[in-house]
Amino acid sequence: MTLAVRVPEELSARVPVEQRGPGLERDAVRMLVSRGADVAHHTFRELPLLLRAGDLLVVNTSATLAAAVDGWAGQARVVVHFSTRGDDGRWAVELREPDGRGTTRARAGGPAGTEVRLPGGVGLVLEEPLSGRGERLWWARVSGPGVPGLLREYGRPIRYAYTERDQPLSVHQTVFALPSADGTGSAEMPSAARPFTARLVTELVSRGVRFAPVTLHTGVASAEAHEPPYPERFAVPEASARLIEATRAGGGRVVAVGTTAVRAVESAVGADGVRACAGWTDLVVTPERGVRVVDGLLTGLHEPQASHLLMLEAVAGRVAVERGYEAALQGRYLWHEFGDVHLVLP
Repeated sequence: MTLAVRVPEELSARVPVEQRGPGLERDAVRMLVSRGADVAHHTFRELPLLLRAGDLLVVNTSATLAAAVDGWAGQARVVVHFSTRGDDGRWAVELREPDGRGTTRARAGGPAGTEVRLPGGVGLVLEEPLSGRGERLWWARVSGPGVPGLLREYGRPIRYAYTERDQPLSVHQTVFALPSADGTGSAEMPSAARPFTARLVTELVSRGVRFAPVTLHTGVASAEAHEPPYPERFAVPEASARLIEATRAGGGRVVAVGTTAVRAVESAVGADGVRACAGWTDLVVTPERGVRVVDGLLTGLHEPQASHLLMLEAVAGRVAVERGYEAALQGRYLWHEFGDVHLVLP
């Protein structure tokens, strides 16, 4: 699926909503609501009025890492984006060039053997591309102190050019984020959950809406090429698998908070329903494959990338996606991780 959509630069959310005026909190963003071809305009604080007792929200508990670190490759300054920790201890990384404005631009990947000097006595060596699809991401062997400590001490959240300034890591954490025991997490925030506040979660629970935590550690997105997602580490706990199955049996709706939650849950579906599992998923949800568990989706407004659109179409159908994008542009909704959100319901 392709959409000829160009998002005007002024619709990029440059700062989080709580920094746009006094008294605003995260849940002050706008929310477009799609039911088939019908769209309606709400604020996120109205979410409890749009869900009903017995519905289930599947949320991603992955914490966001301060995944960008300055370094040197020979005499050249680089910024290393740490994406994913492999089972063998290596890290998938992307090397980018500083652009002089506080953000970065793409640089040629590799070659194998490239050495990068990082703060705190840490070094890394590029070994091989992550996949045969391209040379943006590389597996790198890291020497010296561990990567989690490096990121805590010297890292900062990955920032893209449409944002106004660097933000503290706390701004990039959702209310559901839990630090992992091994220091891994998401290179970029699972941003669909960002508008939730503790108060809103409490109101939802009081109205009979339940939550099922899952984990999917997101890697570094392809800001320029819009590549399909790479394999990512995920986990669906036993209790969450049971909650999802009980919701389906009881006639409730399973609403995924973010495309990461869709990918995790749909990767855990077997012949006997959703099962507890953990590992790596390379699932790309398409309309041809469809969704087997998820009924609805809460997602941010992002550039119309192929993989994102395919997942939206699998959940909502083509007409709903086209009408939703059209309404978001006409309504001057704000886009990207600090922007407004889109709720798709059956």
